Amino acid sequence: MKDILHPLCLAIAGTGFLFLLRDLGKRPRNPALVALAFTYGFSALSYAIAMTWVWVRIDGFFGVPNIAVPLSQSCVIMVFALQATVLAYWSRPVGEARRRARFLLLTAGVVIAVMAVLFTLLTPTAQRPTDFSHYYAHDPFFQAYMTLYLTTYTVAEVYLMRSCWKYARSADDRSIATGLRLVAIGAAITLGYSAIRIGSVVGGVFGFSVESLDPYAWLCGNLGATFTQIGFFLPTLAQRVASTRIWADTHLSYWRLRKLWAALSRAHPKITLLHPNPQRDALIQGRSAHFPLLRRRVEIRHGQKLLRRYLDPAARAESEARRAEEGLAGAVFTAAVTADQIRAALVRFYAEGPVDAPTEYADVSLPLPTTADELDHLERVAGFFTEPRPAASTTDQTRTSSGVPT
Repeated sequence: MKDILHPLCLAIAGTGFLFLLRDLGKRPRNPALVALAFTYGFSALSYAIAMTWVWVRIDGFFGVPNIAVPLSQSCVIMVFALQATVLAYWSRPVGEARRRARFLLLTAGVVIAVMAVLFTLLTPTAQRPTDFSHYYAHDPFFQAYMTLYLTTYTVAEVYLMRSCWKYARSADDRSIATGLRLVAIGAAITLGYSAIRIGSVVGGVFGFSVESLDPYAWLCGNLGATFTQIGFFLPTLAQRVASTRIWADTHLSYWRLRKLWAALSRAHPKITLLHPNPQRDALIQGRSAHFPLLRRRVEIRHGQKLLRRYLDPAARAESEARRAEEGLAGAVFTAAVTADQIRAALVRFYAEGPVDAPTEYADVSLPLPTTADELDHLERVAGFFTEPRPAASTTDQTRTSSGVPT
């Protein structure tokens, strides 16, 4: 049973570790994410070691029968300590969480050391990759070993179940609340594994066997661990999805503004203080377009300001009448008229025909309380904008040689 379930759990845990691996190199590091990454790493390692074909090879490498048992279960103890560490950083002040993390890791180290001593005293002589717990159930050192391991296991799962269910009630973020509930459910399921293994130890003392329940022990352990891993992973995944959406939206906004910005920068090259890198390079390298987008917004507004003296009142009146006939209204109407004004102003600019009494842009009184609101408006303007191609624009090379990529 374990050789069927363990590879599935290994795939989940390994995926989680690889997904979080990049956070280990970030500065400053997020201690909760680092602990969560190592949680998945040790979990994946425990599953890998416990698979029969890996178990046999590890035993052969070290020359000690069943050495894979304490190695795998030591990884499980580390998983418990790291899971509790993640919860500490999620629910407590940083200083208190750091102290709790040290205590948890130190306790895990002590438990692992005692388990190693008891395993050494056990000195198993027969390799039992499928029924180790039942085969050595009558050995007193093994009973002490399993009592320590299962006590730690049970206490950790009960703590995880109660804490996660408690924190889920007060979590504002839906993904966090859902994830914590999944962790609590997973911890409750794994108690089935603990109960069967405790039954095996008790059976060794009182002379009965629960070997027939062994498949259910593996099922409870693996199924519960899967729920737990998914639960811890869900908030991180939701955060990454949100970050990816913002990254994509920012690049899309930057791309949508390219024609309007390029037209204004060709008319006034000095509005572009820094030569922007091609957007495709940022996309290939996964870089954010947040700062370039903010620069593009400022440069477009600067370009509009420099065209102010070319804003013809008649052009605005004509645009307003035409856009009204098209059925436009509200912010969309304002954006369309502003786009028409910029186009008409560029035509006058290249023809060197400033207006004696220029009008205002249609969007001068449009309420744009936030940067996001202004970017949305400029995207609408860019959607309606078409660049003029007057003859003057091809003859005055000093005005067109900005060399700015779109």
